[in-house]
Amino acid sequence: MRVQSPGSRVQGPGSAAWRALLIGVASAILLLSSSLTASDVRLKDVVSLQGTTTSPLIGYGLVVGLNKTGDKKQTIFPSQTLANMLAQFGVAVPADAMKVENIAAVLVTSEMPAFGRPGARVDVTASSIGDARSLQGGTLLATPLRNTAGQIVAMAQGPLSVGGFGGGGAMSSVSVNHLTVGRVPNGAVIQVAAPNASMKTDALTFMLHDPDFSTATRVAAAINVELKTDAARALDSGSVMVQVPAEYKDTVPMLMARLEPLPIEVDAIARVVINERTGTVVVGGDVKVGAAAVAHGNLSVRISTRLQVSQPNAFSQGGTTQVVPQEQVDVREGANKLVTLEEGTTLEIVTRALNSLGATPRDIIAIMQALKAAGALRAEIVIL
Repeated sequence: MRVQSPGSRVQGPGSAAWRALLIGVASAILLLSSSLTASDVRLKDVVSLQGTTTSPLIGYGLVVGLNKTGDKKQTIFPSQTLANMLAQFGVAVPADAMKVENIAAVLVTSEMPAFGRPGARVDVTASSIGDARSLQGGTLLATPLRNTAGQIVAMAQGPLSVGGFGGGGAMSSVSVNHLTVGRVPNGAVIQVAAPNASMKTDALTFMLHDPDFSTATRVAAAINVELKTDAARALDSGSVMVQVPAEYKDTVPMLMARLEPLPIEVDAIARVVINERTGTVVVGGDVKVGAAAVAHGNLSVRISTRLQVSQPNAFSQGGTTQVVPQEQVDVREGANKLVTLEEGTTLEIVTRALNSLGATPRDIIAIMQALKAAGALRAEIVIL
């Protein structure tokens, strides 16, 4: 095959230009494949800056405007709260004289951002603490939110979104999703700045989300390559300390913006996560199995009982009616085979072998635990 291009000589597969074209295409394919299979993640996705985590906020408030789905008479504190609030507006009503069903007492929770400033808004969640049936359509009244030290740092207010609906009458009802918990997007306004809002420091400490010595060492190496210094070093499996270069002493946010996109090759312990309540099994990609033989057989016993009534004929002089049970026992055993797993077997082979046994998630849980007990499973089992 030859290619003719205007203004150039005819070139065939053996020409230098043709070989250069093939090399370029091959290089592009290799780059594409490496970018698709790379396991690197950004630094910002595997670490967090020490001292810049969020802090919990909590408050007590009232939700009003409910359609007779609020707290009942036996829940006394909503009426007391409403009476105290009305007294501030000059309306004196005894709490024991109130009979309202359109209010509900709630606990309001939120999180203070690490660098929260006065005027910033955060989401809040309101959860019923009485016997209200639904918070649908309600409005959260102004509620002060306190930090762990008891200081008021934010004020929350706004209409609730419960993400569902409910309806029905006195004898029957229907509901979709959970109706006694609602959210107010951007419902709280921060009043006090977060105590760790300053970034002027000589050293930064990165905390790994999943502590691992290999990952911590790679984080420190990647930072040192980027900064062209030995400013970073791994303190332990969960933290890496970085000395702030002189040019970033007053501009630490710029240093963070430079380091956050760094690609990090993450390592992790081989794990098998099991949730016996739901029958969920999650096997990590690095899980391997040593030499072992697995057999899985089903022995099922089904006993069925049918009652028959025996009674005397009509107009007979004697006899009594008898109930005669007839039982049938059926025993079945599966015809599954013994499957041998070679040393160093990977996740793909284990999965294919267990599927060939016809194993359900419940069966796989028992098989994984048996392999671990036999010392053939090269992974840590985490039971939720």
